[in-house]
Amino acid sequence: MLSAKEQYEIIKRGAVEVIVEADLLKKLEKSVSTGKPLRVKAGFDPTAPDIHLGHTVLLNKMRQFQELGHEVIFLIGDFTGMIGDPTGKSETRKHLSREEVAENAKTYQQQIYKILDPAKTKIAFNSEWMSAMTADQMIQLAARHTVARMLEREDFKKRYESQLPISIHEFLYPLIQGYDSVALRADVELGGTDQKFNLSWGGNSRRNTVRNRSAS
Repeated sequence: MLSAKEQYEIIKRGAVEVIVEADLLKKLEKSVSTGKPLRVKAGFDPTAPDIHLGHTVLLNKMRQFQELGHEVIFLIGDFTGMIGDPTGKSETRKHLSREEVAENAKTYQQQIYKILDPAKTKIAFNSEWMSAMTADQMIQLAARHTVARMLEREDFKKRYESQLPISIHEFLYPLIQGYDSVALRADVELGGTDQKFNLSWGGNSRRNTVRNRSAS
């Protein structure tokens, strides 16, 4: 097994930013000393029937973690896919039905193994925990954050200042994306440069975020 420092240098290649570098190195050191692999998560919303070129950047980074001996979780956002990621959007995205999302998710599962090792890849769906979440639990999750914090997000801020509508359900997206990391007990989270705001909502001290050059 490579040392923590050697693994860290490999992981940094092709990444724009590692948040927080010292934390990731510490987790790698613990992984090496205990022999326990890190849990590495990347989420993909099946809002279209095919994985696009931007996804391959994250998939290659996931493969890199696999080759280093870590556990990789390919999260299919079948619940968040029905909301639609508002990142970079000037208007509310089209709402997708559960059936549309499920159909798109089938092709994702077929295509990812062109890059990822099937024997070393765990697939999860965020509907597993979100569909079971009660209204009380959703209120508790939402109560941890403020509207002011949400409006720090650039696209929400621009829409608010331009008096363009923002639907309440769009605020749920970063909340749920952050909660996914908690539900999966992720040590490391991968995302595109456009996902930093969403990924910062995990609230999980075991999670570290690596941002790649391409959007997730």
